[in-house]
Amino acid sequence: MSEFALYLRMGYHHIASIGAWDHILFVAALTAAYGVHEWKRIAVLVTAFTLGHSTTLALATLNVVTVSPRIVEPLIAATIVFMAFAAIGDQLVPPSDSARTAAMRRRYVTAGLFGLIHGLGFASALRALLGAESSIAVPLFAFNLGLEAGQVLIVSVFFALGIAADRWLHVRRRDWVLILSGAAAGIGLTLLVDRLTNAA
Repeated sequence: MSEFALYLRMGYHHIASIGAWDHILFVAALTAAYGVHEWKRIAVLVTAFTLGHSTTLALATLNVVTVSPRIVEPLIAATIVFMAFAAIGDQLVPPSDSARTAAMRRRYVTAGLFGLIHGLGFASALRALLGAESSIAVPLFAFNLGLEAGQVLIVSVFFALGIAADRWLHVRRRDWVLILSGAAAGIGLTLLVDRLTNAA
């Protein structure tokens, strides 16, 4: 297996695995409120998140930025809670038509900023994998590409679950968003408390 393929696979498995459920929860909460017909908004949100975590993934892997996992891990949990409650709020008190565009712009900015935090979490894993590699350009690019492939898979799975809940279980879209976001918020809060306790 080539170096590129190896790190591509590692990046994919780092996010599309049981061990990466904090990142999976964030992506679920980020995209929960949007249907398939809103794929353009999803694309912009995911791109904003990607740009954010790609930036800090590169900087942290190159040791330009160094942040302790004791700080990063609770922050990742906090991003899950924030995004889940934002999705719940949009369902309970939908923004007016005049405020919708401004609300979406804020969501794009938030996704990008939170991507910066998640990139720091990805970097700790990549640094451990790199070991004694003489050059990190190819591994860094391939690992990041693998992350994006896993991210697309996660979004697709939650879309499929939402469609299945609507068609076969007759769960309204609003109820699906509240269920998914509520579960993400509950798990995120548990993670946050646990990580803050362990960091103390």
